[in-house]
Amino acid sequence: MRDELVVRSPMVSFRTNSKLLVTLLCFAILCFAAIVLNVGHGEYPIATLDIIKTLFGFDTGNPDHAFVIYTLRLPRTLVAFLVGSALAISGTIFQGLTRNSLADPSIIGINAGASLAAVAIIVLFPSAPVYALPITAFGGALFIAALIYGLAWNQGSSPIRLILLGIGLAAIASAFTSLMITFGSIYDVSQALVWLAGSVYGRTWNQFWAFLPWCIVGIPLALGLTRQLNVLNLGDDVAKGLGSRVEWHRGLLVMVAVALAGSAVATAGNIAFVGLIAPHIGRRFVGGNHQSLLPLVALLGGWLVVTADWIGRTLVAPIELPCGVITAAIGAPFFLYLLIHRRSR
Repeated sequence: MRDELVVRSPMVSFRTNSKLLVTLLCFAILCFAAIVLNVGHGEYPIATLDIIKTLFGFDTGNPDHAFVIYTLRLPRTLVAFLVGSALAISGTIFQGLTRNSLADPSIIGINAGASLAAVAIIVLFPSAPVYALPITAFGGALFIAALIYGLAWNQGSSPIRLILLGIGLAAIASAFTSLMITFGSIYDVSQALVWLAGSVYGRTWNQFWAFLPWCIVGIPLALGLTRQLNVLNLGDDVAKGLGSRVEWHRGLLVMVAVALAGSAVATAGNIAFVGLIAPHIGRRFVGGNHQSLLPLVALLGGWLVVTADWIGRTLVAPIELPCGVITAAIGAPFFLYLLIHRRSR
């Protein structure tokens, strides 16, 4: 029997890896289709074939296509995809660390801290350069995370204390954000309100290139820490028994999740519930192993925000609804469903 297990285990591993690759490939195709659909939609519609030709450098016979795609629509769509991926990975990390499927950067205060810092820049320093916004939002998110972590510390950090303190500090940060909006100038406040709704409207290559380094550093770091996240998800006692440096790894994972969430909020505003929805959908396909879950969640989060942006542009056209409104309309009932489902269990 032992020999049989030894012989069969590589085959099981091969089938698991093959299933994961097929799942990732299917969702990558779905993401590409969503990007093409979003780029093609607008007051000046472009056929799918012409979009693909333009993206791959072929001539479509219409010089306007390149301008509309590369200048107006592609940067906005790519920003939406990266923002969704960053928020989804951040939410997955927080759910793994707290061992609570209801955790999300927008629920436990991280987005609120980033929003407060970003609104302060928009209202108080409207002439600040574009790259200052992600750095300031990261600082606000990091401050809230450090405050949560410090207040929750009692000879160790308790996951339930992290969540409860996060909810309380999120309410405080939101109150200060509202206070700043109340006393700001009309023009700056209107910009801040649009930004708080969560939107990729008007995003250009400047915002894309300012946000890209955070993703290039944060996403590979998150993927490289999946083994530690799996161990921490088993509980502190088990993790220590397996030789994990619990507080060090938890602090590093919190730092990565905060950086991804803070920079995403700074780039596109407060797009809520992406970090809550994407992990739950991902677990339906690949289970709870974070080594398989995180790559799929990155694709799912990007697809969710790009699709929400497309829905917001088509639902009541020519008026555009912010994609944050769409994700909130989907995420809030989903959150209530999870609460009822967990209570019934």
